[in-house]
Amino acid sequence: LIEPKNLGWKILDILPEVLNAGEDAGVLTEEGAKKLDPTGTLQAGTPLCPPEGDAGTGMVATNAVRQRTGNVSAGTSSFSMIVLEKALSQPYEVIDMVTTPDGSPVAMVHCNNCTSDLNAWVGLFKQYQELLGVPVDMNEVFGKLYNHALEGDADCGGLIAYNYISGEPVTGLAEGRPMFVRSANDHFNLANFMRANLYASVAVLKIGNDVLFKDEKVQVDRITGHGGLFKTKGVGQRILAAAINSPISVMETAGEGGAWGIALLAGYLVNNEEKLSLADYLDKKVFAGNTGVEIAPTAEDVAGFDKYIETYKAGLAIEKAAVENKK
Repeated sequence: LIEPKNLGWKILDILPEVLNAGEDAGVLTEEGAKKLDPTGTLQAGTPLCPPEGDAGTGMVATNAVRQRTGNVSAGTSSFSMIVLEKALSQPYEVIDMVTTPDGSPVAMVHCNNCTSDLNAWVGLFKQYQELLGVPVDMNEVFGKLYNHALEGDADCGGLIAYNYISGEPVTGLAEGRPMFVRSANDHFNLANFMRANLYASVAVLKIGNDVLFKDEKVQVDRITGHGGLFKTKGVGQRILAAAINSPISVMETAGEGGAWGIALLAGYLVNNEEKLSLADYLDKKVFAGNTGVEIAPTAEDVAGFDKYIETYKAGLAIEKAAVENKK
């Protein structure tokens, strides 16, 4: 765009330099210290590590910077990040390419919707419980409903849920219409209903990751889950394991998030006397062998989710029609 203007600079000349984790990004100056703290209490000289956004700090907080590892964040929205051994064979619209803080390529699938619609349904059961005059403990409500979902059919008995509070680019929808769909012959009960809504919370994530695992044959040894979906022990893990046909680990520290991740990167800058790689530093100095509690997928769950997702993709025409009708 700027080439015809014959300016005295090229775009690469004015973009900031990219630094890897552990490199020196400078120190806080006297002028900077005074701007942050006019009282003079804050001293100059604080070392600065290269900055990172949510993606990089999330990888660090879940110890997912080594190639063949990854992490999934599942809350109001969801995303997965898989650290690749080599570049993908081609670009994909549903996959964003980012990097680990130390420069490895990462394939990221981001979904706008995750647990919001599921939480709304759980809220409906809470209201019913209140109608009966039964004291409500939301942890108990979530726990009972989530665990009951595991008693449902692996394919949810034919039931489908679309959790689109907002639009979902991965499936080509600019707006969202939350919908629950079933036919007269489907196996309609509470366990299948809850299971269908749990499946829906990671269905779009599965569609994106199927490109990586089925089309690109990406290999992964460990994926760490974090976020609200995993608060009820074992259930969200098992659902996600079935969705992407991979073992899922959850660590107690995974909920600490980005602020903790950037603190670890700062520690990597100032406390890495042994000059370890970032992956080795996290393994040895931070997590010390703690890989969390792992749940592996079962063949039945994987086959059930695959059957569910085929029905789900076929039913996207219903969702698209609802969006087009503006209701």
